Amino acid sequence: MLTLDVLRRGLAGGGEERVLTLDPAFQGLPGTAHGGVVLAAFDLVGGRPGARDVHGHYLRRVPLGVPLRLRVRRAPGASDLELSEADTLLVTGRVGEAGPPPATLAPPPAADAMALPVSRGCFACGTDNPLGLGVQLRADDVTVGGTWRRRPGFVASGGTVAAAAITTLLDEAAFWLGALATGESGMTTNLRVTVHAAEGAAGAITVAGARASARARAGDPRYWDTEVAARDGDGRLLASAVITFVAIRGAARRLVTGMLAINAPALVRRVFPAYAPPG
Repeated sequence: MLTLDVLRRGLAGGGEERVLTLDPAFQGLPGTAHGGVVLAAFDLVGGRPGARDVHGHYLRRVPLGVPLRLRVRRAPGASDLELSEADTLLVTGRVGEAGPPPATLAPPPAADAMALPVSRGCFACGTDNPLGLGVQLRADDVTVGGTWRRRPGFVASGGTVAAAAITTLLDEAAFWLGALATGESGMTTNLRVTVHAAEGAAGAITVAGARASARARAGDPRYWDTEVAARDGDGRLLASAVITFVAIRGAARRLVTGMLAINAPALVRRVFPAYAPPG
């Protein structure tokens, strides 16, 4: 089944008021929807073809498997969105005109660079997620990223890759840029993805972000702004993003417990040294 079909199946209603129920397979951190999937849902509802900006500002975690209210307001050239659980606003967003491409693009890490930890259920990297991407990202001293070989569930008619794959790859890379910079887990809170080429992606998709692009905000070092991009097998720029990671002190403790069941302790310790057992 196409992952896009699963996402569409979770949408009900029309006009300005809709209901979005995210399948549990769309998990990022345990019990929470992956930020890239929420952004893909916004993109789907926004309905803007071709090059476009898709923005999401995450205020609270987005739960899985429960009906959420999705409010859509159309304006000339753009759609504004609000995702809520009952009266609690979770995410605000906008789908609108595309911004310019980035001036430079980071190269991906080498194929033998350090593998980043994976989990069982994550939509991006989960080893036991039947609907997921199953991507293995890597990191060296310069970049974070990897190459994803498309799965049938992410390819629509005509060979178009589902936007959920690209937004998730970008968001996943940004998370690890922030985690490596801080030694903490956390969440991505502000995602601004520009889709530059929506059709006809060739071959495997490569995502990469320079570790130097992760910069702490002045006045609040919990927040780190990152820059990532995705290209197809011909090197064509598919999408770029500026994504903010917020480090949450202590949040890695629970995450590490699950990771140690399927990752080598030394690997987990290289990313989260304060939370993994000493070697």
